[in-house]
Amino acid sequence: MKFLNKLSLSVLLLITTVIGCKKDETLNYFEGGKAAVLSSTIANNSSLPLSDADKDKVLLKLSWTNPDYKFTTGVSSQTVTYTIEIDSAGKSFNSSKKKSIEISSGALSKEIKVGEMNDYLLNVLKFNTTTVQELEIRVKSNLMNNNGVLYSNVLRYKATAYPLPPKIAVPTSGKLFLVGSASPGGWANPVPVPSQEFTLTSPTTFELTIALNGGQSYLLLPVNGDWGDKYGGMGANNTNNVDADDFKRGGGDLKAPAASGNYKIVVDFQAGRYTLTKL
Repeated sequence: MKFLNKLSLSVLLLITTVIGCKKDETLNYFEGGKAAVLSSTIANNSSLPLSDADKDKVLLKLSWTNPDYKFTTGVSSQTVTYTIEIDSAGKSFNSSKKKSIEISSGALSKEIKVGEMNDYLLNVLKFNTTTVQELEIRVKSNLMNNNGVLYSNVLRYKATAYPLPPKIAVPTSGKLFLVGSASPGGWANPVPVPSQEFTLTSPTTFELTIALNGGQSYLLLPVNGDWGDKYGGMGANNTNNVDADDFKRGGGDLKAPAASGNYKIVVDFQAGRYTLTKL
């Protein structure tokens, strides 16, 4: 009997200890936050004053409130990441041309200069320089690992981008040719025309649709049959991003995408960038 009493007491103590531990345990749950409120020194639905003469001046200052992310234990101590998103109006910030600006940790404002905004509109959103177009701006906030994503209100503006000198001077020949092992004509120079000659689609843009040999190399020539001038990659031979990258005059060999097939190649001297799209 004495043994049974001791056993019963031991079991009771064990149960009491377990219950006590569960009471003391504090679970930390995410309770959410409040979307940041975005404001600007230029009123919503206004026109942005853009001119090359003011390119180094501050166009506007964007400011936003802290989203106050909360957990059951209180306000989050995690670092909050902010991203300013700029896109053409009506795209719901889903276009492939959307501009995203990462903000330093803890900052709740960002000044954007006239020249910066014009560069976004001209070279990222591809606004033209002859008509008024509309853009939208918002701020995305999130905790680490992209948790707790919240979006601010949207500011809308009208703007006409002003033209800039191309980042790379357009060939004086007004022509562009593809040469290299990635092309049907190989490295033979002069190249076959018109199959390896680009079409000028704007004052600063050339396009060519052609069958490429996957994983091979190529260069861009302003004069067919002349190795004295060329356009290629920014770094060593074949170290470029095969789908899209910057280029320069006198650059190294460019590597084609791994898969052979038909591609549309766009060479944009205004932005100093080329893109390849598999068809």
